[in-house]
Amino acid sequence: MSGNIKKIRFGIVGTGTIAHRFANAIKNVENAELVAVASRTKENAQKFGDEFNIKNRFYSYKDMAESDTIDAAYIAVPHSEHINASLLMMNNKKHVLCEKPMCINTKEAVEMFNCAKENDVLLMEAMWARLVPGTLKMLEIIASGKLGDILGVEGKFCYAFDEDELDHHALKNTNGGGSLLDVGVYGLNFASWYLGKDVVEINAQANLFNDVDAHTCVLLKYKSGAIADVSSAVLLRKPNEGYIYGTKGYAYLPRFYAPQEIKLQLNNGESEIISTPYKGNGFEEQITHFSNCVLKGLKESPIINHEQTLYITKQMDEIRKIINLEYPQDD
Repeated sequence: MSGNIKKIRFGIVGTGTIAHRFANAIKNVENAELVAVASRTKENAQKFGDEFNIKNRFYSYKDMAESDTIDAAYIAVPHSEHINASLLMMNNKKHVLCEKPMCINTKEAVEMFNCAKENDVLLMEAMWARLVPGTLKMLEIIASGKLGDILGVEGKFCYAFDEDELDHHALKNTNGGGSLLDVGVYGLNFASWYLGKDVVEINAQANLFNDVDAHTCVLLKYKSGAIADVSSAVLLRKPNEGYIYGTKGYAYLPRFYAPQEIKLQLNNGESEIISTPYKGNGFEEQITHFSNCVLKGLKESPIINHEQTLYITKQMDEIRKIINLEYPQDD
């Protein structure tokens, strides 16, 4: 890659809903551009390419990985395919921004990070919510001491597939389906952002459906005495909201993991509503951050680093043991 490049040239692997969101967001990013799309079917690659005016269209992931048209790949395929698509791109010296969860288990995470190191490329999990204005503002509020010591966190990310969607890959065991990996990953990250990593005990309960977790509730107890209560679901709707409780007051976060509004209520009676809108659809900040890391020659994000991804992946492994949920990839 030339040192004069000002924009990182991205190729998208996959053409589903999340790929569309990425393609729309990158239009608003100054240091990146979308130049390629890869799909296993010509029809999908052509349709996606037409929709977003993408010049380079590949009908196999391998062809895009081996081309010199891209600097980085955004992995937007089902969870179970993340590792192979990422390894393919990295082994061809492409930087990788991989949709969350980055992988199925810790074994895969270690293999992926080792591959990034061996190929001297950047690999980052696309935990976009960590980089949005609302999360940055919430971290600032907590650091200021305005809420006092943080002793409680609650977060719920729960949705429900319709009856005619029950064959979706997010409900299949072979695809690493279920609520924990799909959306519970947000709640676990959320708890770690505001309470740290000194977890001394994890408890969990889950309702299983077709060998995936349809609804999971997790309690995390910390060395400080703080407790996090996070839940996830793919067959049950709950308000996707969160709370952060401190000794001086609390914060209410609609869409907790990536809030565009923060409501503070202090014990002294003071209250405040803080607006923290996205630049676009919320993905812009992660694309900008990732691209800046590449342009600076970094092989690891200083914010969404390897340690953070491994930490949450290990937590999900532990929770799955508690709720007796295994995937073929665990063997």
